Amino acid sequence: MTNQIIDTAGKVRPGEELDIAPLKEWLDANVPDLEGAMQVSQYSGGASNWTYCLAFDNRSLILRRPPKGTKAKGAHDMGREYRLQKSLKPVYDKVPTMLGYTDDESVIGAEFYVMEKIDGIIPRKYFPRGVDISPQQARTLCEVAIDELISLHNVDYMAAGLDHIGKGAGYAQRQISGWISRYQKARTWNVPKAHKVISWLEERIPSKETICITHNDYRFDNLVLDAKDPAKILGVLDWELATLGDPLMDLGNSLAYWVQSDDDFFARKTRRQPTDIPGMMTRDQVIEYYCSKQQLDPGDLAFYEVYGLFRLAGIVQQIYYRYHHKQTRNPAYKNLWVFVHYLLYRCKKIIKQKG
Repeated sequence: MTNQIIDTAGKVRPGEELDIAPLKEWLDANVPDLEGAMQVSQYSGGASNWTYCLAFDNRSLILRRPPKGTKAKGAHDMGREYRLQKSLKPVYDKVPTMLGYTDDESVIGAEFYVMEKIDGIIPRKYFPRGVDISPQQARTLCEVAIDELISLHNVDYMAAGLDHIGKGAGYAQRQISGWISRYQKARTWNVPKAHKVISWLEERIPSKETICITHNDYRFDNLVLDAKDPAKILGVLDWELATLGDPLMDLGNSLAYWVQSDDDFFARKTRRQPTDIPGMMTRDQVIEYYCSKQQLDPGDLAFYEVYGLFRLAGIVQQIYYRYHHKQTRNPAYKNLWVFVHYLLYRCKKIIKQKG
């Protein structure tokens, strides 16, 4: 049963195959002691970086590369992602072990890196069939997940040699102005101008901020759980958005994806992680737990909740903009404009209740 619930990759998507011969030659030169033939599979998704499993007789590796048509120094910088994780590993042990990186595009047509594969459960919209999570285990998993985020936020990034990964000071101002600009540039006729939410955020940018390492995509489906104890976290994945930022904005980003059991139908329909099963914390309980551990006032977090939702609205609208202007034909994007309305409604609801 354990092997059946461990997260696995599937068939490689057409047009996204790897050039096996030069890749195997590079691996032989850079990753020692690989045994047997290489079996290649690919993880679902692909809107961001492409992720493959390279299975050998004695071990499995993960390869990450940017999608075709992207530039190395743009939003898919594999070198940055590799170096950040390699530097972070000694002080934050939930990062996978990095095994090698190259910017030589002659190998597979793009820069890429390889890392260890952490075998375990990845909780996506649902836990895998056969994984029964009790309410107590769900509660413990919430606490452990928040504890891991707190541990990341408390890493001494200067000592880890990671002071170069972001601009640091002024982060909140840059994020608010940046997401306002991105939302406005991507706005289509069928979504709100969001003047009230935008003005509210601009007027409440904190004058004081803490700078730390932030993950910026910290969700249950980026965690690897122990198959024998699903309340234990073995690894944290997807570090491409990590930077030096504000810890409460990182928490706000996570809360934007947190759908709880008493949420409305629309929220539950768009859920991407199993945060609604019995025993899981509510968003307010997440805030209270985080603030208690970090000795903060939980009453001051409305700004960060609204920011997280507005940022997600901006991300969704950027995707919908591509569909609206026929830059993609993916039918899954057809009604994303409705989700943008919903996220802005949630923003206004928090502003009314807590702002």
